[in-house]
Amino acid sequence: MTITDSGFLMDNESSCLPCTPEEEHKIIRELTEIAESNLKEGNLYYVISNRWFIDWQKYIGQDTGDYPVDGSYTGSPHLPGVPSKTADRPGQIDNSNLVLNGNDSEGDDLELLRTLEEGRDYVLVAQEVWKKFFDWYKGGPALPRRLISQGIIHKKFNVEVYRLTLKLIDSRDNSQSIIRISKKFMQACRDVIVDDASPNLMYLFQASIHELYDRVCTLREIEQEKAHIWDYFNKRKHSMLSVSDRTLDEANLQMDQDILLEVQLDGFCPPGFGMDSTGNELALVPIEPSRSPVTIAGGPTLSNGYSTGVSSNLYQVNGLSSAFTDREDGYDLLRTLTKGDRGGGLAGLQNLGNTCFMNSAIQCLVHTPPLAEYFLQDFSEEINKQNPLGMHGELALAFGELLRRLWSSGRTPFAPRTFKGKLARFAPQFSGYNQHDSQELLAFLLDGLHEDLNRVKQKPYIETKDASGRPDEKVADECWQNHKARNDSVIVDVCQGQYKSTLVCPVCSKVSVTFDPFMYLSLPLPSTATRTMTVTIFYGDGSALPMPYTVTLSKHGCYKDLSQALSAECCLKSDESLLLAEVYDHRIYRYLESPSDALSLIKDDDHIVAYRLPKKQEGLTRLEIKHRSKGKCTSDVLNSGDMKLMGTPLVTFLGAGPQTGADVHIAIRKMLAPLRRKAYFTLTQVHTGKENGSATEVGVDRQMNSCDLQSELGRQSMNMELDHMSSGEFSFQLYRTDEKDLSCNPIEKDSLIRHGHSMKVLLDWSDVEHELYDVSYLEDLPEVYKTGFTVKKTRQEAVSLFSCLESFLKEEPLGPEDMWYCPSCKQHRQASKKLDLWRLPEILVVHLKRFSYSRYLKNKLDTFVNFPIRNLDLRKYVKSKGDAPHSHVYELYAISNHYGGLGGGHYSAYAKLIEENRWYHFDDSHVSPVSEEEIRTSAAYLLFYQKVKVEPNMRGEPSQAHYSS
Repeated sequence: MTITDSGFLMDNESSCLPCTPEEEHKIIRELTEIAESNLKEGNLYYVISNRWFIDWQKYIGQDTGDYPVDGSYTGSPHLPGVPSKTADRPGQIDNSNLVLNGNDSEGDDLELLRTLEEGRDYVLVAQEVWKKFFDWYKGGPALPRRLISQGIIHKKFNVEVYRLTLKLIDSRDNSQSIIRISKKFMQACRDVIVDDASPNLMYLFQASIHELYDRVCTLREIEQEKAHIWDYFNKRKHSMLSVSDRTLDEANLQMDQDILLEVQLDGFCPPGFGMDSTGNELALVPIEPSRSPVTIAGGPTLSNGYSTGVSSNLYQVNGLSSAFTDREDGYDLLRTLTKGDRGGGLAGLQNLGNTCFMNSAIQCLVHTPPLAEYFLQDFSEEINKQNPLGMHGELALAFGELLRRLWSSGRTPFAPRTFKGKLARFAPQFSGYNQHDSQELLAFLLDGLHEDLNRVKQKPYIETKDASGRPDEKVADECWQNHKARNDSVIVDVCQGQYKSTLVCPVCSKVSVTFDPFMYLSLPLPSTATRTMTVTIFYGDGSALPMPYTVTLSKHGCYKDLSQALSAECCLKSDESLLLAEVYDHRIYRYLESPSDALSLIKDDDHIVAYRLPKKQEGLTRLEIKHRSKGKCTSDVLNSGDMKLMGTPLVTFLGAGPQTGADVHIAIRKMLAPLRRKAYFTLTQVHTGKENGSATEVGVDRQMNSCDLQSELGRQSMNMELDHMSSGEFSFQLYRTDEKDLSCNPIEKDSLIRHGHSMKVLLDWSDVEHELYDVSYLEDLPEVYKTGFTVKKTRQEAVSLFSCLESFLKEEPLGPEDMWYCPSCKQHRQASKKLDLWRLPEILVVHLKRFSYSRYLKNKLDTFVNFPIRNLDLRKYVKSKGDAPHSHVYELYAISNHYGGLGGGHYSAYAKLIEENRWYHFDDSHVSPVSEEEIRTSAAYLLFYQKVKVEPNMRGEPSQAHYSS
């Protein structure tokens, strides 16, 4: 792998001359781009401590806030254009904080801490990048990991940071050993392991049970024919792992679980050898695959997910046999399992290692009455094996087996290992043992179950028709029928609704109306839908002191929205306009002059200012003033030892027509007038208690508003300053400079100023000016948003679920990444969008968006949402007039909760057994009753509602409700 010769590498790559930060930046960026363009299985990546990596980013002048921390591999971090202050060169690479204490192994055998999170604790770099880092900085230890692909239908590249770790128990002496084995391994075509020096000869193979036997037998120095390895999960024999090419994924072995080694001695079979925990010799006898199209969870299944042999409608559930011929039979069994002492539906799910997110979502789904009824019956005829978007029915079968097991196993906790194995095969994003989002898992399950059970075998092509002024009811019904013609399953029947989407072009006012299906409602919490921003406003005519203003805007707003909000807050006059700018390192880094640019381009730690300037600017020259500490101007202005930029730049306009240096002096004096200390005492008297532009009425006419007050004070201050200027007091030294401050020319009072669009000036402050003016107003600009900063912090009030719904349904502009192509303008426009509910499903899933993202960093909101348990009436939010007037009332039956923060959070579930009319708390394996008063908490994340039938009374009002099932 070669890089363009930059003139600083020697022939021997291991010994290179010291590089500048810019050169290191360039080399790493080029190496990363090469690695990203050549992604393939088997490539080596190295784990590096994020603490060290951030220090290196600071050293090269890179903004460290833009590295993603969502847990997915994205290659190199984004290299933004905004420069950062260069920090000291980091020391040696130090990965010690990633490795378990006391581990004396090296390299591939080092065990990493299980709580590590990519982007927060570590980053992944390509092999060539690691080599370059090691050449420059040394240190370590080196932590190489392979890039592998996971998934069957939807393949995904992942770096296998954590290999499968198993605890081997030798039955001969109960000794224990740790086995770490990768799910894929590199091997040459001649079955000879070669090193990384010959990558072209190597291939990546799925690790199988055969490799596990090789590893164990080598470790214990025994013959493979005499060894039997058992799946010893939870210290119980489950099945013997026969020597075969079955992969480790297919064996459903879990991280950190036990495996048991039994060794047959010469001429002697130890007691219990080959027997499971009940004493039966089942594991030594070939097991006949179940001929039932649906098997009990954990039992054997055929490789394609279901049998094509003899079909049977007979199912055995804990000794209960029933023949299911229709949906009502499944519902009868559901009612039977919830009665008596069987404890149907009260089985917990064992945590297999950070799988609480999965357990929580599954418990909510298996306690959804229509789905439980469906999967307890024979649904084999509805399995769609041909659907290219599905999982050949395997996901539906695995979920059905799991549901049946939970409804039939009494109160015994169950380990969903088979289901998790299927999940990892079809959704590799959920493989491994990291914490994930229960809502993301729920979305995948609902989509996957729908595609596996889609009754439509050949989807017809349907051309979408424009509304063309037709009635909404007709267009909505047409869109729903078109959707059903391609998507027809129990998931669509039960979980899908329809909403109306209205887009309006901001230029030509073209209106587009569409009707789209939805599976769940993702409702923003108020703090996730809006953004609070603080901007400091400077007066371009020197009429008042600079003042910070705080406004609240939609997160998806644009610069125009910010300007309008600030204009209202600061009482902008009709002949004035605001010029927004970002200040960085005492310079104006950029002007925010494009009104359609998204607010997301402004970061929370940016410093944004706004200058009040005349609206009519034709023929005027913009004057930009930067401040410097006292000193003489040299040819190398900003590098001179006694020169230093300070404060915040000021912006004003020179008058029309020919201007001189004296006019520049006068304009700057006017800008600085409010800072004059003689005027300061008067200003502070009336500004005491000022907040967001309002002033305490001290010594002024009570009929005068804050805007008039500031104007009056500004005029007084300006008159005082003009008096001083008339006396010939000019102590400031002014220099005209260019865009990059490379030139520096003194401005004489009688010099002519060439008329132009803008003029940049350096203003030198001496001790005299520091005594005359209070520069504190130019220092310490507030950030756009200060994390954790609160003023008069009070207890957070509860948010109504209805307010979240209204925030979701209100009209708002599309984000810049979701621009709409206007068919009238023939261009992409940032249209305004309005959603309305049109058709509601039987099961309504509400997702509360507690996780927000700021600069790629996750944030969790613990806002308490006051949601109704009974009689959630959504009639006024449904725009369709075709449904019955009282068919939009819902009752809560399940909740998925998230507790704690992002690093150490935990999921659990509340679910209601309908027949018992009682709530239970499902916390992994532990299941306990809970009162209805306890289920409404600030941890609620997913809310599951079922539509109820409402019988109107004599006045047409709801009087009685019961479940629609």
